[in-house]
Amino acid sequence: MRVTNPGFWNKARGVALAAAALGSLGASGAANAAETIKVGVLHSLSGTMAISETTLKDTVLMMIDEQNKKGGLLGKKLEAVVVDPASNWPLFAEKARELIQKDQVSAVFGCWTSVSRKSVLPVFEELNGLLFYPVQYEGEESSRNVFYTGAAPNQQAIPAVEYLMSADGGSAKRWALLGTDYVYPRTTNKILRAFLKSKGVAEADIMEVYTPFGHSDWQSIVADLKKFAAAGKKTAVVSTINGDANVPFYKELGNQGIKAEDIPVVAFSVGEEELSGIDTKPLLGQLAAWNYFQSVKNPVNTAFIKTWHGFIKNDKRVTNDPMEATYIGFKMWVQAVEQAGTTNVDAVRQAMYGQKVAAPSGFTAVMNTNHHLSKPVMIGEIQADGQFQIVWQTKEPVRGAAWSPYIPESAKLTADWTFPWVCGNCEKPKYAAE
Repeated sequence: MRVTNPGFWNKARGVALAAAALGSLGASGAANAAETIKVGVLHSLSGTMAISETTLKDTVLMMIDEQNKKGGLLGKKLEAVVVDPASNWPLFAEKARELIQKDQVSAVFGCWTSVSRKSVLPVFEELNGLLFYPVQYEGEESSRNVFYTGAAPNQQAIPAVEYLMSADGGSAKRWALLGTDYVYPRTTNKILRAFLKSKGVAEADIMEVYTPFGHSDWQSIVADLKKFAAAGKKTAVVSTINGDANVPFYKELGNQGIKAEDIPVVAFSVGEEELSGIDTKPLLGQLAAWNYFQSVKNPVNTAFIKTWHGFIKNDKRVTNDPMEATYIGFKMWVQAVEQAGTTNVDAVRQAMYGQKVAAPSGFTAVMNTNHHLSKPVMIGEIQADGQFQIVWQTKEPVRGAAWSPYIPESAKLTADWTFPWVCGNCEKPKYAAE
């Protein structure tokens, strides 16, 4: 939901405060009156996205288990309500409605693909539910009912391309944008095309290819990539390929002898979990851009990994970036509920602003009023054991920006203006032209 009408502010504030004052009413009020506080888990446990999303379901269950060991929340136990939307985008919306209306959950942790998030968004806005979305996405969206704990483009895509353009990253001059055919890759690549052109990259030096979910035959596409790279300019691949299609893609890179020193690939949707099912030896040195890697060394991450292994009963199970984003979102939700003294959505929303969590990344994550986190950016190289060696990272957390300055229709909006539902006395939105 794009909000550009400053006149909406006072009305929105009045509605929010009234709803918070009547916290005993509605779905979230019913949750307060219940014996437990219900938490919705909306992740695909079957279908093409199960390879990525099942782990996030387990992460939420781990967090609930840990919180219950501490005595629960507001004197009540937390209860997980797990559903399987089965990588079926319309089914996501149906399951979201069930969680909010039938199960009366206080918050939902879920979705991976942007098409699943877009499918549930009208439901959360209609029913005033609260969604914590833990995966990198394309931006160009703002909703009072969603907290985006994954990376915005300025926290992943843009820094990754800037790195590959640099001398340390190989000074790439040609760009192959390979993605799954849905909103996240297409919008991200729209942003990247505009960014590349702003840096003087010619149209002829950009290759853009999309494939369906679950695509398995990569032979001809990888062959075309080799021809594209044979033009004499250093070529890099930006991969927004999602789900289980990554397995045959990386296998085909190996089959055709593509090495990182020849054609580096930076992936935005491949982490430790996806690599656990691949022979990584042919992929040594290939890259991924995230805000967290399991290989980070710090006490918070050591404890996070230990807790995960203890919960899942398997020391070989990896951690990854969307797990950390889930961890951060859950911790912040708990803190906000404790601060508000209720699970009422409007009260919790207000309490979310400014929440801080010491994250496994080694940085302190902060929730901003634009519903995005401030978090670091990291680029890692694939190692033989399926882990990543961090080759570059920001010195400080980067504030997530919902709107891209490289797309004309959203460039007029700054990333940091306070949203109408946050307060009634804020100054109006600032525009870049002002």
